[in-house]
Amino acid sequence: MILKASQRGGGQDLAAHLMKMDDNEHLSVHELRGFASDNLRDAFREVEAISKGTKCRQYLFSLSLSPPADARVSVDDFEKAIGRIEKHLALEDQPRAIVFHEKEGRRHAHAVWSRIDADTMTAKQMSFFKQKLMGVSRELYLEHGWKLPRGLERASERNPTNFTLAEWQQAKRQGIDPRWLKSTLQDCWQRSDNSSSFERSISERGFFLARGDKRSFVILDHQGEVWSLPRMLDLKTNEVRQRLGEGDHLKSVDETKEIIGQRMTPALRRHIEESKKSFAKRSAELNAAKSAMTQAHRTERAALSTRQAVQWETETRERAARLPMGLRGLWHRITGQYRDVRRANEHEAEQSRQRQTHERQSLIDAQREQRAALQMDFKELRSAQAKQLLELRGDIGRFFKFTRNHQTQDQSRRRSIGLRLERS
Repeated sequence: MILKASQRGGGQDLAAHLMKMDDNEHLSVHELRGFASDNLRDAFREVEAISKGTKCRQYLFSLSLSPPADARVSVDDFEKAIGRIEKHLALEDQPRAIVFHEKEGRRHAHAVWSRIDADTMTAKQMSFFKQKLMGVSRELYLEHGWKLPRGLERASERNPTNFTLAEWQQAKRQGIDPRWLKSTLQDCWQRSDNSSSFERSISERGFFLARGDKRSFVILDHQGEVWSLPRMLDLKTNEVRQRLGEGDHLKSVDETKEIIGQRMTPALRRHIEESKKSFAKRSAELNAAKSAMTQAHRTERAALSTRQAVQWETETRERAARLPMGLRGLWHRITGQYRDVRRANEHEAEQSRQRQTHERQSLIDAQREQRAALQMDFKELRSAQAKQLLELRGDIGRFFKFTRNHQTQDQSRRRSIGLRLERS
């Protein structure tokens, strides 16, 4: 499992995030341990109130556990992993909340502990928790037989196209997948060995290299959106400067935007907009199917919970009826029969709990398979749009190149005419 954790305050913000249904198709509060309250918001309020008696501001320790997308991980497996983690981090017996989320056919868990020891009124120290979690994560992958991510094999092999929240938000505004953007620019960088070849390579994909105000080098797309080149390449500015020079020959961002405005034709803009509208229409259809599926799955889970609750109540009454009352019950206690019946009832109750847990897990697994199939349609749609937009960007790049060549030819022709006039 991928384990991500942080020390934090703001318990009410965290509770609101964990209980947000907009971002999740299914949500369940699995456990509230060590709290007087029976809901997440009030539980975190308890921790915050206790923390007022200390100097600790980050009174919570929040952890997310994300198994591989196609892995079937039971609730018991999640609980065992969480138990192992809290042992490594010395959080045993601390108040704890566990919440399960499902989205896009994937299931993950959140565990949140109180860092405040109410007996000593001190905060639990979380020294080196990232390194400890890395070790536990690696162990979980190996124990379950999952393919180990490259980042866990060796820190230097982490995916170079990972992006920050700011980059993701900027990309979302433009409708560009930042992973594709980074991969494209990094590919252009690897194929070039100087400033000219790099500019030529990115221009074929509809991008411009410019001189930034604060950053030495920036990239502009056909809409004039500005991206930091070193950040896209995961390189330092000095490393970029070694290949591209100081950038004095480059035009400023404003000058480059003016050129883009002059060269970008309405037809190409229309093609891109048509592609986006087609994608939006198909995406809306899939979103409607997703909403219908989510509602159906929620109904199935609610029906199962109701049926199991009724079944549990019926079986509990039947087990209680087996325990004799009055003088007969006294006789059974004397002879030891009462104890035998009680043990049999406890064994049967445990079997019933396990059976219901298995039923819930089987239903969740079956629904996740249905949701995963629908998610493949989403991925294929996004991939098709990315391919189409890439082709359109290639057209833009070729148009820019033609325009540039055409301007060069016009300038050469004017110079030639000027020379002939001077000679005559």
